[in-house]
This record gives sequence, structure tokens and C-alpha cells, in this order.
Amino acid sequence: MTKKEIADIRRLSQKKQRVEQGVFVAEGTKAIKEIMLAGLSAKKMFITSQSLAKEFPRIAFKEVISEEEMKKISFLQTPSSSLALFNIPQMPTLAKLPEKELTLILDGIQDPGNLGTIIRLADWFGINTIICSEASADCYNPKVVQATMGAIARINIIYRDLVSLLRDAQQRSIPIYGTFMEGENIYSSALSPSGALVMGNEGSGISPEIEALVSHKVTIPSFKKENVESLNVAIATSICCSEFRRRGLSI
Repeated sequence: MTKKEIADIRRLSQKKQRVEQGVFVAEGTKAIKEIMLAGLSAKKMFITSQSLAKEFPRIAFKEVISEEEMKKISFLQTPSSSLALFNIPQMPTLAKLPEKELTLILDGIQDPGNLGTIIRLADWFGINTIICSEASADCYNPKVVQATMGAIARINIIYRDLVSLLRDAQQRSIPIYGTFMEGENIYSSALSPSGALVMGNEGSGISPEIEALVSHKVTIPSFKKENVESLNVAIATSICCSEFRRRGLSI
């Protein structure tokens, strides 16, 4: 590999460069295959063994590189034997919140690992759409993509202003749930099978302007009453989605 090739790939850690080049990075045979199965096209692939080429017959441009070169372009602590550059698909748009499905709303989720895990959770729980505030992490950050394990290609991820979207949903009487420390116990709350579930920033939670639009405040109760930290946002999302889906089965 030339120094320029390595530098161009390393620069994909920056959103500006991903947008300019129109590509994102995925690593590992399983993740790459999952993304391809969902219909995204790979621009180029790097592998450390020619024997891996047969695993990816649909990728025309494959380059065998050394393990040392893979270390230079990989974004993982322990590099995989394969890395692919995928074309970034056109971002979907959304004028109004869907009325008959559960939608995840992410208000300022900034940790790439949390965002990637939430995308993977949405895929598991059959949630088709995630709407992110513009202050949230970019879903094509290499760390996000890796944490999704291929789910990045199966979920509609939309970035837009949340206030106008939720204000319109409020006017259409769509339930808007939000997680708060002082909310009602989610296990005894009345939950609708559809609506919006808002998850807030890792440090500051749901912003005041979004909180004003939340119609149902819920909380995950702690069974230890003292000296306990709040849950990680990805873990909290998992518990909430599970309860919504569990409840939906009996509605």
C-alpha cells in the first residue's frame, strides 16, 4: 500500500472525510457479510490472505495486504483479517413520526460505542427507525459501525431537528416516552405498542426542550436504594425496548 492509500483510510475516522470520500469502513468477515446481505455495495476490500477472496465473490476490487499494513489501516485494537470500504447510502428523510410503530429518538448520544450498540439493539427488537439529534455521534464512525455488527445497514437512521418533529407528534397525540430518574416505574406504566421512546445524553440526559415535549416520563427502578449510579444509556435502551416489546405481545 502507498502512504497516500493508508492516509486516506485513516482519515475516515473524521466525519468530514467520510462525507467527502463518500465511504465508511467496516471490519471483520461477519460484519462485512451482514452489511452486504442488507444490500450495501462495497467499493474496495483489503484482506490479509488470498484464501479470503472466495468469501466475498461480489466484491470486485480486493487487495491482499500484509498484516502490518492491516494494522496501519485498521481502527481496531486487534485488527481483523478483512477491511472493506462501503459506499455511504443516501440518508433517508422523515417529515413526520410514524403513528403505528415504535421509534427510537436519541437526544445527544455522543459515545460511538453506545450509538452502535443501540443500533444493534433496535435491529434485535424490530425497531425500523432511529432518529438522532444533530448533536449525536455520526452513525458511520468506524467505532459505531463495528459495534452494530452489520445492523447499520438494516436500520433507517435519520439526523434532524428533534423539537419540530416531536412537537408535531405531540399535536397528533402520538405518545412520547422519555427516561428520567424521577419518572414512573416502567414495569407498572401503561405502555403503547407504538410512539416515540426518547433516550438522552450520557451525562446530562434528555435536554430541557425535549423534556417539555415528553408526554410519559418513565424510569427503570433500581433494586438497590442507595449509592447507585444511573444505567449506561445502551443498557437502559435495551431494558426499555424489551419491556415495550414484552408488553406489546399481550396487547
